[in-house]
Amino acid sequence: MPAPLKFVATSTELPAAADAVIIGGGIVGVFAAYYLAQRGLKVALVEKGRIGAEQSSRNWGWCRQQNRDARELPMATKSLDLWESFAAETGEDTGFRRCGLFYLSNSDEELAGWARWRDFARTTGVTTHMLDSAAATERGRATGRTWKGGVFSPTDGTADPASAAPAVAAALLKLGGTVHQSCAARGLETEGGRVCAVVTEHGTIRTKIAVLAGGAWASSFCHQLGVRFPQASVRSSILSVSPGATGLPDALHTTAVSATRRRDGGYTLAISGGGRVDLTPQQFRFAPQFLPMFVRRWRSLAPGGLEGIRSGHETLTRWRLDAPTPMERMRILDPAIDKRTIRITHSRALGLLPALKNTKIAAAWAGYVDSTPDGVPGIGEITSVPGFILAAGFSGHGFGIGPGAGHLIADIVTGGEPIVDPRPYHPDRFLKSAWGKVADF
Repeated sequence: MPAPLKFVATSTELPAAADAVIIGGGIVGVFAAYYLAQRGLKVALVEKGRIGAEQSSRNWGWCRQQNRDARELPMATKSLDLWESFAAETGEDTGFRRCGLFYLSNSDEELAGWARWRDFARTTGVTTHMLDSAAATERGRATGRTWKGGVFSPTDGTADPASAAPAVAAALLKLGGTVHQSCAARGLETEGGRVCAVVTEHGTIRTKIAVLAGGAWASSFCHQLGVRFPQASVRSSILSVSPGATGLPDALHTTAVSATRRRDGGYTLAISGGGRVDLTPQQFRFAPQFLPMFVRRWRSLAPGGLEGIRSGHETLTRWRLDAPTPMERMRILDPAIDKRTIRITHSRALGLLPALKNTKIAAAWAGYVDSTPDGVPGIGEITSVPGFILAAGFSGHGFGIGPGAGHLIADIVTGGEPIVDPRPYHPDRFLKSAWGKVADF
């Protein structure tokens, strides 16, 4: 079933031209559009389905620094500040709050890893507290268990996946930007090798800048332009329970299951890192680059089925600009849930947090978490297509770092001082395979 999502009313009338066109209305796309419009650019955002309807509304809602990759940590830190300042400058409510994130473990190896990350984080000015057994057990008293240790990251927080992207889209509209739902971008037109227009199902928008924030669809879109962007998706299934549980942490992670308080007082429940790998033509194409990652995660991933082929987001088909594309046949990626995962998740949650026995399952849904081979997004201008900016492959981290990514995209487009060093994110790093050889285009 679809994840809960707030509706935002938008226009069906496309502008003839724009300074920049954003393709994709997830959290990264709307923030990129917002920050560009804030700088005075005429911005049009096109979304094949609904604003925030795919992974931006299907995640946990965590906005964290804790355990971030060293390359991603600066953007995570900046994003937390931007989540706060966005509400102050727009009056729009994304549900963001710094409630702190709480981790518990009985694994010496896991605790040692968290301690090493704590030591690294100190060098960047990030505060995270390692908890000994007594402190972890006291803070985790809702579990009724004794724990070896834990982590509490007080400056991290959560936002509301159901309303965040729509709230940013509403702020964009106030700035004079335009938003167009049920309007798929079929491709780009170029002049002299540079972007000159975005072709949509409802017409063409003349522009010199096209930003692709297409989530799980990004690699297939790039393929139409002869751009090789390695991307693989994992189908993740999660659920929510009704209000009724009291005395629980706002955001709790354990290896077995994680729980996040929702705005209505219920909880989102999920198993971190778990999912199904639905085989698709794209999966086979990029298998050599993703094999090392899949080998590391083999305990948490399971073979999927034909759901990925049915969805059509990882196709190698070349589509025409004057005919319907797979994106118009599948407006919103809403894959089937893995019922077994939902049962296991709920059972583990009830075992970990007895107070949840006072709740009922309210909803369950699945989504595709799109990843890159190194787990860090590709953000930057595609060298072979000037004016084409890629922002995709956020590897399950896109919601939390969406504001920072959007800001960085605006910096790249306008030539401003980048909010973080853009070099670690540039897509050119994927021109080499996992084995260090130049990739075969």
